[in-house]
Amino acid sequence: MFMETFNMKLTTIQTGNFKLDGGAMFGVVPKVLWNRLNPADENNLCNWAMRCLLVEINDKKILIDTGIGNKQSENFYSHYYLNGNDSLTSSLACIGIDASQITDVLLTHLHFDHCGGAVIKNNEELMPAFPNATYYVSQTQWDHANNPNPREKASFLKENFVPLMDHGVLKFLQEGDVLHDCMEVHLFNGHTLGMIAPLIHLPDGKKMLYGADLFPSSNHLKPNFAMGYDIQPLLTMTERESMNQLAVHNNWYYFYEHDLNIEVSQIGLTEKGQYEAINKGMLSESLKY
Repeated sequence: MFMETFNMKLTTIQTGNFKLDGGAMFGVVPKVLWNRLNPADENNLCNWAMRCLLVEINDKKILIDTGIGNKQSENFYSHYYLNGNDSLTSSLACIGIDASQITDVLLTHLHFDHCGGAVIKNNEELMPAFPNATYYVSQTQWDHANNPNPREKASFLKENFVPLMDHGVLKFLQEGDVLHDCMEVHLFNGHTLGMIAPLIHLPDGKKMLYGADLFPSSNHLKPNFAMGYDIQPLLTMTERESMNQLAVHNNWYYFYEHDLNIEVSQIGLTEKGQYEAINKGMLSESLKY
């Protein structure tokens, strides 16, 4: 059940940038192709955003993902060349939001660059960063993150999510659930098992898919541009194709978590029938709520 009339405000929350290997981000796609889209530096690294979204609906303040956080060691962060002037805390403060005001935190999945800010270290104690919030993740992702395969093990840092269960603030979502009458839960298994890419129902009947790592950037719309990080890349291709068809037919918007320059777009088809980002730009310009 979705509300027919409601007040909603959408705000991009920038948490800083990091660098990842371009080949890892584009999988088997040759560098001569992806380097035109995301130019790499001399170490083959491309710069990526860690962008989150705040959805305010009636009296609820829902934060989707939390970035990489700040409680890991300097050595850990050195591998990712953190850059930019934004952080989760400072971006929320800039719009007058205190951590205590967040009512819900939806974690698309538990890789460190998506959930690192969910937990903070206070006098060596690990505790929820948002003390009054209920946190959500899928049961499948929770089970997977706590018993990871060797390939993903380094991406799941238990200090980022186990304290949420210890403090009793974690709830599980499943396919088809609806959060606060505006956010439809869809699960995907190509990137990691049980990743949530929520479909947000907007006040004027429009819809926006929060791309998470199904569509990490506007340059990942082509189904075959699957990341090397995906545990089931062929399934990623199928999942992308399915969502893209719906997006084109229904004029959905996509929100990109890792695209350095583009926050949202709609999806169109080129003359050759390939998917492309159209009407692309900043959230505040494209969807003014």
